[in-house]
Amino acid sequence: MEHLQDPDYAYIKPLLQKVATGDQRAFRELYHTFHKRLHYFAFALVKTKEAAEEIVEDVFIRLWSQRATITQINNLKIYLYTATKNTALNYLSKKARESMVEPFDDIDIALQETSISPEQIMITTETYQQIRQAVEALPPRCKMIFKLIREDGLKYKEVSEILNISINTIDAQMAIAVQRIADAVRKDFEKFPRSKSTSSKKI
Repeated sequence: MEHLQDPDYAYIKPLLQKVATGDQRAFRELYHTFHKRLHYFAFALVKTKEAAEEIVEDVFIRLWSQRATITQINNLKIYLYTATKNTALNYLSKKARESMVEPFDDIDIALQETSISPEQIMITTETYQQIRQAVEALPPRCKMIFKLIREDGLKYKEVSEILNISINTIDAQMAIAVQRIADAVRKDFEKFPRSKSTSSKKI
């Protein structure tokens, strides 16, 4: 499968070239660059930290064992996220008797506090809490897509390839997330009465 060009490829490419020659320091840099995000992603799928850690370690072990061809990877993020997803689903398939037809419909994921930064917009603490509650209440698939795009900085096309779903589905799920967050903000602001000077001001 051909991967989309990674926008961070200018930074990643030199590391991949060094890893291909067996440079362990460059490999450790790659590992530390992606480990936390992949561990978080794996944990969302398998629900145990130990299993998530094993999954991510397995992904990087395979990456190291195939280092001779590592420079052929055009988008390392998609490669690593997809490998983590597949390894996690393989793990789950061994634990479950029933096959997972729609695996991401029932997978919940906790969001980091950095998804929506209150410093980026003038909002009250109460409004920020309303936003967080709205995000946490999103359906599992919707929340996972929101997390990958807003927290991990992935593009729609990248998430589409990783989760094997259409861009239209991602767009629809993001629209749901944005609408629910907007509703939460609107409800919060509706609690504050308009000042007389503002309401009587003529345009």
